[in-house]
Amino acid sequence: MNDFTKGDFLESEIAEDDDSSIYLSIGDLMSGLLMFFMLLFITALLQLAEKDAPKRVVIGNVVGQMKSNNINVKVNPETGDVSIQESILFAKGSTELKPEGKDFLRGFIPVYSRVIFSKPEFEKEVSRVVIEGHTSSEGDYQTNLQLSLLRSASVYRYIFSEMNFQTQVPLSQKILAAGRGEIEADKTRDNPGDRKVVFRFQFRSDHLAEKYRQNPSLEKKKQ
Repeated sequence: MNDFTKGDFLESEIAEDDDSSIYLSIGDLMSGLLMFFMLLFITALLQLAEKDAPKRVVIGNVVGQMKSNNINVKVNPETGDVSIQESILFAKGSTELKPEGKDFLRGFIPVYSRVIFSKPEFEKEVSRVVIEGHTSSEGDYQTNLQLSLLRSASVYRYIFSEMNFQTQVPLSQKILAAGRGEIEADKTRDNPGDRKVVFRFQFRSDHLAEKYRQNPSLEKKKQ
């Protein structure tokens, strides 16, 4: 009877040891998987940061040059968008550049363009510059869209027909005019801040990142 009880006790201990080993193995496996996914996540973040670096250097240079040349514009530090308020360039409802608007462009454009072409890597990173006209939500959609497009076209025409600066020709190969109307405007009120012209970069690294997101195999081929 004692031998039987002792045998049962030993078998129970062995079973418990086996269970513990199983639990330990599962825990080790989960820890390993967690570590693996953490490494993948960190690697992905580093790759994104590496791709983003040229873009941030370009934006930083734009911000620095605007400040050092006392050019009063709003630069988005994340996207590099340069916003110029309507009051600087146009009279309300007009598509004709004001004299002070022309003066502003003569000071702004050469400095802005010089940043893009100051280094080969900057020129390569900036694939396009879009002049975007924007309006507030006052008025009807079609009128605002036409107004914004005509304003951006006026800016474009002045830059390349009436100005003369060193990087004019290469800039003309990157730049285009577009009208956004009230698409990005505050729909609840007539906000004067929505009436603006925006110089917007399109970055090569953004285009490549989107391309790789749509087709991850391209990244593997690149490596």
